[in-house]
Amino acid sequence: MLYSGKDLKKLIFPLVFEQFLAILVGMVDTVMISSVGEAAVSGVSLVDNINILVINICAAMATGGAVVAGHFLGQKDEESAGNAAWQLILFSAAAALFISVCLALFHRQLLAIIFGNVEEEVMSSAVTYLLITAVSIVPLAVYNSCAALFRAMNDSKTTMLISILMNMINIAGNAILIYGAGMGVAGAAIPTAISRTTAAVLIFCLLNHTGRAIHIRGRMTWRIDGGLIKKILYIGVPNGVENSLFQLGKILLLSLISTLGTFAMAANAVCNTIAGFNVLPGQAIGLALVSVTAVCVGAGDIRQTRYYTRKLMLVTWISTAALSLLLLFFAPWIIKVYHLSYETEQLAVQIIRYHAVMAILIWIPSFTLPNALRAAGDVIWTMFVAIGSMWVFRIGAAYVFEKYLGMGLMGVWIAMTIDWAFRAACYELRYHGHRWERVLERKTERL
Repeated sequence: MLYSGKDLKKLIFPLVFEQFLAILVGMVDTVMISSVGEAAVSGVSLVDNINILVINICAAMATGGAVVAGHFLGQKDEESAGNAAWQLILFSAAAALFISVCLALFHRQLLAIIFGNVEEEVMSSAVTYLLITAVSIVPLAVYNSCAALFRAMNDSKTTMLISILMNMINIAGNAILIYGAGMGVAGAAIPTAISRTTAAVLIFCLLNHTGRAIHIRGRMTWRIDGGLIKKILYIGVPNGVENSLFQLGKILLLSLISTLGTFAMAANAVCNTIAGFNVLPGQAIGLALVSVTAVCVGAGDIRQTRYYTRKLMLVTWISTAALSLLLLFFAPWIIKVYHLSYETEQLAVQIIRYHAVMAILIWIPSFTLPNALRAAGDVIWTMFVAIGSMWVFRIGAAYVFEKYLGMGLMGVWIAMTIDWAFRAACYELRYHGHRWERVLERKTERL
């Protein structure tokens, strides 16, 4: 077997902790910002959805590079893996720089187009937060690329430790600038930019160490390797298109939510943070599944690809179910820490409990399983399923539920889970068939 139980624990546990830390810090951020007012929470939430769109593009590229590097590791070709690593970093940084400049130049037009109907106080907070966080997009792209490469080497402990440092900087900075200096939204944005930059510099330096299976020492050049970039983009572009359109759809839904009032926007922001905690094991194990499957694909072993997919899916279900049960019982007490109005609080509790039940039933095949298909090269199928389901079910049903049935914010979240159910059915059918295996075989031949 390519991975022992000890190997999987070594990969997964740091990833779970890293994801937990990221979600926890997100919750702390929201609590800290909530002291400024619900308008600040809403403004930051709006921009975070734009930032997540950008992050998803960078993460898709990182996934593409990590899969290609993992394929080379499975073939015992460390030289090509290192070359692919540098090309990933170079290309991702260039793309991130272009996005950062566009956001800085056209931030007002972008916010006006997407969120033009929000209150002036909310818009002011959004402008401040977007401008400051745009500065950190390039460092974030570099960090994501390097972190994905470390995971491809089965080393998630390093990324966990760097994540701890990054989040400590973020929390300490928030405490000083929000509570101490009274800088409001800017006090939340500045530490984010500083922490991302620090993490990027540190992990980039570590990837220069020649003792690693993947390293970039002696491989740094300004020349673009068209062959390697093509392989990276083969995985990264469909994944990026899928994630970007998915996030764009969420942004359009925010436009719908913004018409429901500031209380609904604040409830949605808080619920998004807690919902992220609910599916944390799936997010972490999904990252591990990409790395594990990529190495199995590189070795040309379909049997082990299926074996590790089933095994990691089971672990995901058990851990997600445990967290969901905790949220079902303790949601009212968790929501209390946000100091929301009574109306906002009651709506948030209702949504969190609904999400917890649906996470047990259908989230895992909808979001964890397709990671194995993508790492096997079956990226076109997963892209079309995700995009079609998003726009037909999540967006279409949300507008019907809110505009015609008057279901408000709860209707938007119900539409989201209908999207999950359709995806889950499609991915399960694909995985239990053999078409994705033929895609894997063709992809292996090209490599």
